[in-house]
Amino acid sequence: MTSTAARNHPPLMTVEEFIKWPGDGTGTRYELVNGELRAQDATTVAHGTIHTNLTILIGNHLRSNRPGCLLVVAPGVQPRLRAHWNFCIPDLGVTCSASTPKDRTLPEPVLLIEILSESNSDDTWSNIALYATLPSVAEILIVDSTKVAIELLRRGADGSWPQAPQAFEAGAQVALASIGFEFPVRAIYRDTYLEE
Repeated sequence: MTSTAARNHPPLMTVEEFIKWPGDGTGTRYELVNGELRAQDATTVAHGTIHTNLTILIGNHLRSNRPGCLLVVAPGVQPRLRAHWNFCIPDLGVTCSASTPKDRTLPEPVLLIEILSESNSDDTWSNIALYATLPSVAEILIVDSTKVAIELLRRGADGSWPQAPQAFEAGAQVALASIGFEFPVRAIYRDTYLEE
């Protein structure tokens, strides 16, 4: 958190206060974690390219095959765990529930996607644990932006989460059951320096 941000908000914020907070004037995007601001770093070119590829792939699939579902970039997500103090912002989220243009949180997300960078890995994994507390979330996709490596967490039929994610490397196909979509790993890494 920057010193400017520290001067412009209380030591701890609730989600309600966070949503109303105008920001620190620097253009930095923040999440709220346990009542404290966490700045989100600027992305690398690889991170941004992967984000674009995922947006095109999933967005086109939903428009053609799941018109009732919506892909949202940087959606607000309020986990069930300590909901009053936590407001996370994954890279992408999919909902198949009704929403309004003014919604600040993504209603009933079924799929959440995070892109890992060297600087945000620990923070991202702590958010993933919070995402798993949302009963609507069926899958969480984690894409590495420093190497060709993808992980997928899928909720079981009994509602439980696996102890470890399913790993995908170059040459593999990723199947997202939550939206009925399968695509090659290489499609996510297209136009990055990580391409094979």
